[in-house]
Formats: sequence, structure tokens, C-alpha cells
Amino acid sequence: MSTETGIRRLHHAAGLRGPIAAWSLREGPAVVAGLMAPFVVALALLPFRTDLSHTDSAPVFVVVVVAIASIGSRAAGVLAALSAAAWFDYVLTRPYWTFGITDSSDLGTALLLLVVGLIVSRLAVRARRLEAITDTDAEYLARIHATAVLARSAGSADVVVGHVRGELTEVLGLRDCRFEFGTLPGQPPRLRQDGTLTVGGRRRALDADSRPEGEIELRVHGNGRCQGRFMLTPGAGPVPPLLARLVAVTLAGETGAVLDTPGPEREG
Repeated sequence: MSTETGIRRLHHAAGLRGPIAAWSLREGPAVVAGLMAPFVVALALLPFRTDLSHTDSAPVFVVVVVAIASIGSRAAGVLAALSAAAWFDYVLTRPYWTFGITDSSDLGTALLLLVVGLIVSRLAVRARRLEAITDTDAEYLARIHATAVLARSAGSADVVVGHVRGELTEVLGLRDCRFEFGTLPGQPPRLRQDGTLTVGGRRRALDADSRPEGEIELRVHGNGRCQGRFMLTPGAGPVPPLLARLVAVTLAGETGAVLDTPGPEREG
């Protein structure tokens, strides 16, 4: 498989990528901050509540919501927006120290703060998600490019195979990866060119509950012939996403042409 074909598959898979997991190691602190930061801001504005108009104080809460959403998930941003609207009402609108608003303009400001907070929270999370996707895609493409350059310049197929073994281990989070030359017997689970898995010739969903035990083969073809296979031993982490599996297939494919080229005797 050519590098260009592999990259086209990656671009297609980018549109199929599932949502990035909302919960992370920093999510807990972000949720706490989303609940407490608006309260702290409300107390900070307390001495000025008779001098500041609500249209001046509301943007301060919006800034806080954006800051929380930018470091946490959508859940943290939503909590921050709700908290901001609640503390704006409780501390800064009449009657003070109650969750009730008698003035219609104050009610409109509080509702607008909530709506704007929810919108900007979603936008901030989406921007951070797109940034993470861009960084990940750039890393994947850099790996493919480096492997393609090595495949065209290395004097030994073993060098390319060793490099790809290391790349596959990192991209897929493998516990072990080895390569077997030639067409080999048996029917272990197979990672196919489209990133799907087959077991006994039948496709199987790749998730934590259905991941097969033992090694998974990733075959390498060159000039229309099977040149060998990488044997992948999954690690204990989560199942690699489709995009990572397509990257692995593309990396493995770079060894096909090298193995099909006559050269020095290969190591077993």
C-alpha cells in the first residue's frame, strides 16, 4: 500500500473519529473550579454591586466560564455556566441573597448569561478538541513520513522492519511486536487494511469486551504477494481507535516494497 493511499484513508477516518473522552485526569479539578470559580467572582464583585451595572459584571462571569471550559470538558463548562448564572442571581441581583429576581431586566441578564455561557463553553471545548485532533494527526503523519523516507533510503530490510515494529508498538500501545517473514500458516485474528479485525474470517467489533486473546497478525504485501506479517500482542490499555489502526496499517505497508526488493540475507 502506498503512502498516498494510507494518507487518504487517514483523512477519511478523521471524519469517523468518535468524541474524545470527556473524563481525564484534569476533569475533576475542572469540575470543582466550574462550581466554585463563579462564586469567588461573585464575592469579589460584591463590594461594587451597587456601582457596577449588570451588563458590566455579566461579561466577567462569561470570561470565567470560557476559562473553565478551556481546561476541562463540556461538562465542566456547563457546570460553570449554571454556577455563574446562579451566583450572579444570588449575590448581585435584587433581592440579594435569594435565588429570585424581581426585575425583568435582571432576569433577562441572568438568562442571557446562562445562554452565552453555555454557547461559549461548547465553542471552547470544541476548539480544544480540534487542537488535540490536529496535534494527533500531525504526529501520525510525521510517523508515516519518517517511515516512508527510511523505507526508500535504508540499505537493509531489517532496519525498516525494526523501525516499524517500534512505531506499531507506540501507536497501538502494544505489549510486544515481532515480525515473521514469508507466508505463514494458521489463522490468528487479523488486522485488515481498512482497520477492522477478522477472527476466523469473520469481522469482529474491536472493543474492550470483544478484543481477542493472544496475538493479532498484520500482513505485509509487496508487489501483490504476502511478504510476511507483524504479530501484535495488545497491551493492557484501551482498544486503539480506528485512526490509530489505519496508521498502523499504513506503517506496516511501507515495509512491503522493501521486503520485495532483493537484498542482503535477512535475519530470522
